[in-house]
Amino acid sequence: MTSITSVSLEELKQRRQKLRRRRQLQSVKGLWRFIFVAGIAGSLTWLVAQPNWLIQKSSQIEVEGNQILSKEAILSLLPWSYPQSLFQLEPQRLVKHLESSGTIAKAKVTRQLLPPSLTIEVQERKPVALALPMTSSVNRANALTLEVGLIDAQGVWISQQTYTKLNQELKLPTLKVIGFTKQYQPHWSEIYQALSTTKIQVFELDWRDPANMILKTELGNVHLGSYNSQFRDKLVVLARMKNLPHQVQFSQIDYIDLKKTTAPTVQLKQIPTSHS
Repeated sequence: MTSITSVSLEELKQRRQKLRRRRQLQSVKGLWRFIFVAGIAGSLTWLVAQPNWLIQKSSQIEVEGNQILSKEAILSLLPWSYPQSLFQLEPQRLVKHLESSGTIAKAKVTRQLLPPSLTIEVQERKPVALALPMTSSVNRANALTLEVGLIDAQGVWISQQTYTKLNQELKLPTLKVIGFTKQYQPHWSEIYQALSTTKIQVFELDWRDPANMILKTELGNVHLGSYNSQFRDKLVVLARMKNLPHQVQFSQIDYIDLKKTTAPTVQLKQIPTSHS
């Protein structure tokens, strides 16, 4: 019994020593793990602070896809100042700022570490028409804005002041639109495509009267009635009347009536009768 008791006490003592050494070893490992993680964090902090990882000048930024706005104009839309840490830049935040400016339809920002640089790809909103403000108090409530603006091919309204501020040499579109309201905005893409492909030159589209869209063309004013799916067909009929000035004196034409494509008519000006 005595030998068995002594052996059991010895085993217990050894087990306690092993357990103590194991705990010490775990503590040492934990300390080294902490030192390793802290070292990495400190190294990253040091790297971020180094000039080699900073965007310090515009030459480190490449802008692609711009045709209307200069590189400097596009960079002026970004909410930052030099220097900027490449690691702290948020591409999606920059994209949101660019696309909310009104002049950029789509944007993509890519960071490059070696060498530290930034690439900005943009798709600009190209103005295709000049939108004149509403003059009628009845329709002013439906107008997109009360100031002169620009419209792109998708019907997105752009502030003329914003665009010309970014590009003072911007060539304004020759096509003018009066009465561009929210209800017509979804149809503009189709309308502009038809206007840009017609063989008749169109200078102005007057939308102030929803019941009668009026085009100012090289043949004079054209009354189309309310906008509908026959808009393109009406332009085709108008193109067939290109030789009209050779048949009727231009000064005698009041307007061309194309409300019905099957029965186009030419309204002549009334000649005042002389009283003797």
